[in-house]
Amino acid sequence: MCNHVATMPRASLAQSFGRFPTGPTDSVLDVPGAGLGHATIVRDDPDPPVASGIARTGVTVVDPGGDVWASPIPAGIAVLNGAGELTGSLQIREWGLIETPVFLTSTMQVGRVYDAACRLLMAEQPGIADSVVIPVVGECDDSWLNDPRTMHVTDADVAAAMAQARLSSVGPLAPEGRAALSGCVGAGTGTVCMGWKGGIGTSSRILPDGTTIAVVLLTNFGSPHQLTIRGRVVGEELDEPSWWAAHHPDPAGSCIGVVVTDAPLDSATAARVAARVGLGLARCGSVAHHGSGEIFCCLATGLRAPRGAAPDRAAWPSSHLDDLFEATVDATESAVWDSLLAATTTTGRRGLTVPALPLDRLEALLGVS
Repeated sequence: MCNHVATMPRASLAQSFGRFPTGPTDSVLDVPGAGLGHATIVRDDPDPPVASGIARTGVTVVDPGGDVWASPIPAGIAVLNGAGELTGSLQIREWGLIETPVFLTSTMQVGRVYDAACRLLMAEQPGIADSVVIPVVGECDDSWLNDPRTMHVTDADVAAAMAQARLSSVGPLAPEGRAALSGCVGAGTGTVCMGWKGGIGTSSRILPDGTTIAVVLLTNFGSPHQLTIRGRVVGEELDEPSWWAAHHPDPAGSCIGVVVTDAPLDSATAARVAARVGLGLARCGSVAHHGSGEIFCCLATGLRAPRGAAPDRAAWPSSHLDDLFEATVDATESAVWDSLLAATTTTGRRGLTVPALPLDRLEALLGVS
């Protein structure tokens, strides 16, 4: 089960990292037109082959807004450690453009999400029938808590996540507010971060010229003893989670990072921005283990143009990028902590329980309240 208990206010531990202010929602929703949606799948059925088994998984959609096939977006890819998958990444590297929203899910569900995304996007955009589309689908392995032997995700789940992302981009936050964007929701339902319950995290920064940059992470990486906040290795001061001590898992996992900005960037620059996500993860204790997939994508809507057309403005020169790089690192660090602080203790497959961070203990260590 997922214990959706109230957590302490995010501000007590995750005060803005860095010198740039956050946007109004401190999320990807602060980028004009962008949306974030989830379909969360939680079931407690008997194991296969009797039934579908324990489900702690889901789908998350990061939508930059509008018809991405009709108006592709300059994008770039960076890989810190490649033990993972982001479909469509080769096309992005070749063409410098992304043609779909970004879909996130469990490792064994990539095919289902890809198929569903094709069907959904073709229904929206008839022009795809005379061409092709390669949906961008990223994954993390959630099999500590989720039974991977069953294909839990359906077309309806992918459609629900995409619909929620579209709705979030055009209206106010849902009644549950900012908290509904993060934690063990969607693709983050069964993920583990630094030995504690992880999930989806997001954060934004506003540059002095008004440019917005935001990061969405699916956190599923790291070891407890390396957990770091503001340069302090608090993982060495916290008791190791009991499940970690009992199972001694290999320090693997993954983190998919999606950066969205309204800055006018070309593909090469977007790839450089995407690479800075790795620096933000390192601040939190990641060393990009051998079995981990740290794969990052940056979407830059500032030079978006109709399909086949050239942008009507120039890309930022390299001399403009330092603030953007810094803000990306800061937003990434914040997004990791957003995923941890919003997550709740979760019991899943084989009765394994992965606890949420002990916030009382962490606040005491850091002297905040």
